[in-house]
Amino acid sequence: MWVGFVSVSHYHSAAMTDVRSSISASASPRDEFDPTPDRGDLLGRFRSVRAFTLSLVSPLEIEDQVVQSMADVSPTKWHLAHTTWFFERFVLQEHQSDYVPWHPDFGFLFNSYYRTIGPMHARAKRGLLTRPTVAEVGAYRRDIDDRVCDFIADCEAECFAAIAPLLDLGCHHEQQHQELILTDIKYNLSCNPLLPAYHEVKAEAGAQSRSERLSWVESEGGLSEVGHTGPGFGFDNELPRHETLIRPHVLGSRPVSNGEFQDFIDDGGYARPELWLDAGYAEVAAEGREHPLYWYRQDEAWMQYSLGGPVLLAEAEPVCHVSFFEADAYARWSGRRLPTEAEWEVAAAQRPVAGNLAESGRFHVEAASASQGDLQQVFGDVWEWTASPYVGYPGYRPAAGAVGEYNGKFMCNQLVLRGGSCATPHSHLRASYRNFFPPDARWQFSGFRLAADA
Repeated sequence: MWVGFVSVSHYHSAAMTDVRSSISASASPRDEFDPTPDRGDLLGRFRSVRAFTLSLVSPLEIEDQVVQSMADVSPTKWHLAHTTWFFERFVLQEHQSDYVPWHPDFGFLFNSYYRTIGPMHARAKRGLLTRPTVAEVGAYRRDIDDRVCDFIADCEAECFAAIAPLLDLGCHHEQQHQELILTDIKYNLSCNPLLPAYHEVKAEAGAQSRSERLSWVESEGGLSEVGHTGPGFGFDNELPRHETLIRPHVLGSRPVSNGEFQDFIDDGGYARPELWLDAGYAEVAAEGREHPLYWYRQDEAWMQYSLGGPVLLAEAEPVCHVSFFEADAYARWSGRRLPTEAEWEVAAAQRPVAGNLAESGRFHVEAASASQGDLQQVFGDVWEWTASPYVGYPGYRPAAGAVGEYNGKFMCNQLVLRGGSCATPHSHLRASYRNFFPPDARWQFSGFRLAADA
């Protein structure tokens, strides 16, 4: 699925600093957002999320922010304008009397998919929008930020009660776009023959060692509840919480590693149709695919492109940027399967949200520590493909109005991923969070964990 600017001169100087320092300084100090906050809490949340986005953009040059290398990615400039438009359209325009839109055409240019609001510019042509400029989008963002902050501070109590859930949704929506900014710029930069780095990252010591031996964590199954619960934020697709029957099974102690996926490649996995769903094998054959996205050979060694530039492939790190088709084919090759989203959630609900997430500032996967029989890397590192189609839970009803288009309209031909990635903000995650993408998507930080019937 699917902030503004400071001055251009500030961007240039900010890019010279360590991006991890700027991220740490602007990250939200709160792990959860109270759905009924006071004005100060809400104002702090809004400012913190918007500042975090700017810290992600700071390493980029203006030229980096206008590129769209394929239909699935969007230019950084568009993300910055769209998230600003979201607050303008759903908070200011809906709830501030006599509000006049900042620009009469921005609703058309920066609406993503809210068809009940009106028409929109074609997604695949966002890279053709050389105007408005980066500087103009920056002015738009700064002004809308000021107006939203003033509105939060000054509106009547009844109005504040109405806009608080929308602001909460808007902040989480922007956190989704924070991750998209990173995944999209990674793909855009990877298309440059120079393979430029988004930011500099120090090499990790011992990165080439083989991963810890995969172990299996047993579950007796039974009747379990899944779905969002508690006072914190949750999207409508996480509701209603409901009971589901889970069969006895085992889960892999960690995601599948690069080294293990190399074994699949070496065994001719990409050329064996018996391992693949038909749609997946047709795509692999048509595209001539032989390895995950961003892998390539240099001399006799496997390399991969990262946001830190080209790096030697680390065998112990989780395999990343694979499609559902690739994950499913590997699972068949190994004699296992992918977990269902219910199996994943029940296991994850017993563990804290902690791991290699966006706040680390590395934006690259890390090897698991010794598992000792327990689940590792449940949150962070890679989104984990599940075997579950993205559909509504029993009794699901989308929200009323335009915001009801946020999730429900995509419940067709997509698969669920769980757990977040190295580009996901910590305060955005929970065990019940349902991400979803088409089965051929690879540009996201997507990996997988194995499962098997007990």
